[in-house]
Amino acid sequence: VQLQASGGGLVQAGGSLRLSCVIHGNEFVTSTMAWYRQAAEHARDLVASITRDGRAEYGDFVQGRFTISRDSAKNTLYLQMNTLTPEDTGVYYCNGNIWTATRGNGAYWGQGTLVTVSS
Repeated sequence: VQLQASGGGLVQAGGSLRLSCVIHGNEFVTSTMAWYRQAAEHARDLVASITRDGRAEYGDFVQGRFTISRDSAKNTLYLQMNTLTPEDTGVYYCNGNIWTATRGNGAYWGQGTLVTVSS
């Protein structure tokens, strides 16, 4: 199983971006999926998570600006980010708790996609 994140880029403050994370592989079942972010010289923080049945949770700093969603038919996780600020700059990683036929349950990470918000 591989997670491929995309959608990052350069945006002005107040703008929006939509991140995507496609899960590639065979014979897998996803459980809770999440987005994390890591700014320079900072720890990796949880941005949002979503359970298999669609229950979402967000980091305190999100304050209603982001929406996490998933499309099981497309094996894709999304993060819609609105009203971006320079403090949202960082590398965004998708993460998933995924069961595979070969490894059982495990945590998987995407490669990260860079979000840069200019002031």
